[in-house]
Amino acid sequence: MTKTSHNPLSELSFFATEIMVEKGLYPEFSSAVMTEVNQIEALDFTTATSNKAVLDLTQLPWCSIDNDDSLDLDQLTASEILADGRCKIYVAIADVDVYVKKNSVIDLHARHNSTSVYSSIKIFPMLPPLLSNNLCSLNQDQVRQAIVTEMIVSSQGSIEAFSIYQALVKNKAQLAYDSISAWLEGNANNPIPLAVQAELSTQIMTQDRVAQQMRSLRHQHGSLQFVTFEPKAILSEHKIIDIQQQEQNRGRQIIEEFMIATNACSAHYLADHQMASIRRVVRTPEKWNRIRELAQHYHFSLPAEPSSLALEAFLIERQKVDPLRFPDLSLVIIKLMGSGQYIVERPGETAVGHFGLAEKDYTHSTAPNRRYPDLITQRMLKAALQRQVSPYSALELEQLAEHCTLQEDASRKVERHMRKSEAAFYLKNKIGHFFDALVTGVSERATWVRIFQPAAEGRLTDQATSLLVGQKIKVQLISTDIEKGFIDFKQIL
Repeated sequence: MTKTSHNPLSELSFFATEIMVEKGLYPEFSSAVMTEVNQIEALDFTTATSNKAVLDLTQLPWCSIDNDDSLDLDQLTASEILADGRCKIYVAIADVDVYVKKNSVIDLHARHNSTSVYSSIKIFPMLPPLLSNNLCSLNQDQVRQAIVTEMIVSSQGSIEAFSIYQALVKNKAQLAYDSISAWLEGNANNPIPLAVQAELSTQIMTQDRVAQQMRSLRHQHGSLQFVTFEPKAILSEHKIIDIQQQEQNRGRQIIEEFMIATNACSAHYLADHQMASIRRVVRTPEKWNRIRELAQHYHFSLPAEPSSLALEAFLIERQKVDPLRFPDLSLVIIKLMGSGQYIVERPGETAVGHFGLAEKDYTHSTAPNRRYPDLITQRMLKAALQRQVSPYSALELEQLAEHCTLQEDASRKVERHMRKSEAAFYLKNKIGHFFDALVTGVSERATWVRIFQPAAEGRLTDQATSLLVGQKIKVQLISTDIEKGFIDFKQIL
């Protein structure tokens, strides 16, 4: 790679672009894409109410909960407490297909990349910003068309009934995970705007309660609970001021639970309408015996046959006993389980399922601004709603499933490289500083450590003693390589 800028953040942005190209992804939109974008005219959805197939739900107390800096808002949520104690949950997903038609130039670009690629320094959106951040985004105070999944949830957290339909929606407040979580946990003031505070405060508390019920039930059925190491660069005035681990919290859990439920409902709906669909699966682990050996190291016995329930019990125990080292254990087990992939499932076939979620029927449908498989699913849902044939043949779906799996893997590699480069950039002025660290990996070739403040990983270059995974040590930072994302430490005895 060639460095072309004296501005460090611009340099990181350049590295990100180069890595995108290396991984076979498009870092920019072509002139043909931009020509097509510039011809798009905003639709006036206030006229769509004459279409009986599109309900007007703009008066519901919708809100979005996402990252603080998110501009591509895919989903809104709302709730209604029923007289019998059950709860009705509404999830609205942005209708991206209304603007992005199959086989358009914009669609072909989105298909190629298959996903938006995120780093703290630069975002490579799957769709041009005019669409992803504006016309197709469920922005506050804007009327948008959406696909709504309406679910009846029992007091135990099970989905007793659902329906899917098209509707008009209007976001009443754009909220953020961390501030909502701090408020729910009593650690901060209410972040909801005063104009809608009373109405939405009750909404969020209801949604939090229902999400926790759903979460508890899901884990009772064997859904696995991981805590992975996902550091994020914190920016201020175009500088990286910290690297922090992203915490799982109640704001994220509301959206996580409702999106998992919506994805399952989408899969059921397509199957009920005899449509083949792209499913997101994590197969039963082939390396189950190695997972069993790992558990035995902690004096925990797993059964001979793969069991998500038993594995979840092991994970719960380890997180309770040793939360400090749990992210590293989580990563080892995730690697042994194998990565997820997209496959095509046809009506009547035995579902492969998602081992990590303990869910047999699961498709991606909730982020059509950011993930191409979700846009595929959205088009199929709309066809089913309108009683039309599938817009995709079985052969098309097979090819797309394989392609999206490959491109999603490529995007993860870009994001992982950029997290390392961002950490190396932040630490470059801290050469010689000392840190508390945890050994995360030991092999004949290298020893890896994780430091806590800031949250970063690196290699131990001068191992003076025999070290074990999970051991706490003191290290000194000796070098960084921003372009390669290398961070090197030596052990302090």
